[in-house]
Amino acid sequence: MVKDTRLSTRLWAAANWALIGFFVLNLFAMIATVVTSSFATRWLGTWFPAGWTTRWYSAAWSEFQLSDVLTVTFQIVFLVVFLSGLIGVPAAYALARRDFPGKKLIMLLFLLPLLVPPITFGIPLATVLYRTGLAGSMSGVVLANLVPTVPFVILVMIPFIEQIDTKIEAAARVFGAGTFKLFVHILLPLLMPGILAALLLVLVRTIAMFELTFLTAGPTSQTLVVALYYAVFAAGVRAVQSIDAMAVIYMVTTLVWLVIALRFVNPTQIVARAKR
Repeated sequence: MVKDTRLSTRLWAAANWALIGFFVLNLFAMIATVVTSSFATRWLGTWFPAGWTTRWYSAAWSEFQLSDVLTVTFQIVFLVVFLSGLIGVPAAYALARRDFPGKKLIMLLFLLPLLVPPITFGIPLATVLYRTGLAGSMSGVVLANLVPTVPFVILVMIPFIEQIDTKIEAAARVFGAGTFKLFVHILLPLLMPGILAALLLVLVRTIAMFELTFLTAGPTSQTLVVALYYAVFAAGVRAVQSIDAMAVIYMVTTLVWLVIALRFVNPTQIVARAKR
């Protein structure tokens, strides 16, 4: 009986590892295909390209105006990150420290943009922004991306704020600290890990956000992911290698920020703090 149990456990573990390995292998195969194509002079019906070149990157840079696209991308991303922190951190503090009627309902409303697919609320949101004349501009893209990112900051920050003893704040007020000094000299240093966690994850999320940006962006307010979509599906004939080069630039840009985020943020720590 014991041997049968151990055998079934081993078989189950082996099946799980085989499934994970199959997934990882396919993922790396797709990435390797795109990267290889971006350096290939010609690659049709063979295992390896006919030759290697880097000219597709310069071609993509000039053809798709990537310098302008990257500038717009980083402007939108940093505006979203700044405004998300500016709005989300004080709101999280108020929700963590105050009890009032309807608090659970408000928390549920904050959860909805994170649980509901962006396309479901993105279409009516884009309609409102077009009617107000904000869509098609950088302001409209920033406002659309704030809808999911502000609740994300609030929900990440609340556990960090709740773990700070209220006696520390009370002692600071006894010694004459006002609200501004209390926040700058007491709360901000204690909350800095949580703020970094929230804002870095917002940064990565905004770079990768396609639906909301696609629905509200104009010709001069496209982020890299939207520009990549138009490069693939726009009318005309384009070299596959130049599009793959653009895709590699997008992957590298996202990966760099993700690595930076993971350097400062451990997602399991956020979950552990939330359970306390």
